[in-house]
Amino acid sequence: MATIRATTLIDGGTYNNTERFQTLFDDLTEGDELVIPSGVYATGALTLKKHNVTITLEKGCRIQFIPDPELYPPVYTRWEGVNCWAMQPALLITDSSHIRLRGEGMLDGSGSWWWQQAVVKKKQSKPITDLEHSFAHLNPGFEEQASGGGGRKSQFLRPPLLQIHQSRNVHISGITLQNSPFWTLHPLYSKRVTIEDVTIFNPEDAPNTDGIDIDSCRDVVVRNCIVDVGDDGIAIKSGSGRDGVVTNQSTVGVVIEGCTVRSAHGGAVIGSETAAGVRDVLVQECIFDGTDRGIRIKTRRGRGGEITNIHYRSLTMKDNLCPIAVNMYYRPGSTDPDLFSLDPQPILDTTPSISNILIEECTAVGATSSAGFIVGLPEEPIRNVRIVRSSFGVSNENVTAIEESEMYDGLPAIRERGIRLRNVHLHLEDVKVLGVKEGFVVEEGVAFDS
Repeated sequence: MATIRATTLIDGGTYNNTERFQTLFDDLTEGDELVIPSGVYATGALTLKKHNVTITLEKGCRIQFIPDPELYPPVYTRWEGVNCWAMQPALLITDSSHIRLRGEGMLDGSGSWWWQQAVVKKKQSKPITDLEHSFAHLNPGFEEQASGGGGRKSQFLRPPLLQIHQSRNVHISGITLQNSPFWTLHPLYSKRVTIEDVTIFNPEDAPNTDGIDIDSCRDVVVRNCIVDVGDDGIAIKSGSGRDGVVTNQSTVGVVIEGCTVRSAHGGAVIGSETAAGVRDVLVQECIFDGTDRGIRIKTRRGRGGEITNIHYRSLTMKDNLCPIAVNMYYRPGSTDPDLFSLDPQPILDTTPSISNILIEECTAVGATSSAGFIVGLPEEPIRNVRIVRSSFGVSNENVTAIEESEMYDGLPAIRERGIRLRNVHLHLEDVKVLGVKEGFVVEEGVAFDS
């Protein structure tokens, strides 16, 4: 047991410290603390595979990941809900336990180059470069794998900034994560993870830069974090389509509390990768300020999974497009018209379900598209939604198109900006919808419980 200062690292942001960092990590023994002092340390991908160690990033410390795909070798992981080979996460904590990553320092993913590449690669229908062909060879059948819109068909599978993989009892606190190439903080197949007092920042236009993605994990707490990113803020997932059904690792037992999310596509989000199910989630006392949506659940036919026992309490939502969006017609990643049919389809093991949603004591003001969007499938309505003691206000200024309420396909256009309801069974108690003539836009398949 020792405290080790990382004096072998070379400051300045130009020298590649990958080998020096990795040696420091590999030499840690149980009980050790590694302290990274103030400075800018450039590096490639790093792996921590240890038990009972602490890494402290002192104030002024910035670990700067070099934007070069050759420095992120292939690892078998999950990328947008599908198990496959992808570029190694910038910092990978794997097969570890009792890990503490803390301090006032920063992990910086040097995302600008990656984002520019992503804009180009998303337009590709197939691999082009040698690197992309190498991933295509590792991932036979990738053409048929599900995608959430990140550009899987190009096989340019960007690295997340920090992934916690197959680990337990991991505590991340105090640090700042910014400029991620892809998803920012990705707990995957892990148990008992706590993330608190963490700040995450990616520019609003940075593609696929989710803040926190809790993926097939159990017993996760996210507390007092600030997330300002270019995609979903704090998201919960469990795999996509057939691959996720076969893997069958649900996400269970998540608490998100005291967090502030800005700019993101959604504040507290479930989906769209839901194949193994999500249950027992509590989101409370959070602020979703200027996010496209506040409460967001998104899935569709083919995504699979049971989403149940989800509780939202004491949320403040400001200047959203749409404060509540529960969407089983989620569009991105597919153009198959059968997935978006208004007619009942056969119920398969890849048909998602949503039930037992409680929204209480939540307030939204300044919504510019609509007050809400709750749309289930005709063959699988959303069941037992309870909204109580809550208020949702629609703005009359800076109005945006109703269609921007959610990313959907296949639904008819509407004119009213109240809460859109379709194929849902719900209970309302002391709910106010302000700023619109019609508080609820009731379509087919809606049942109100007394």
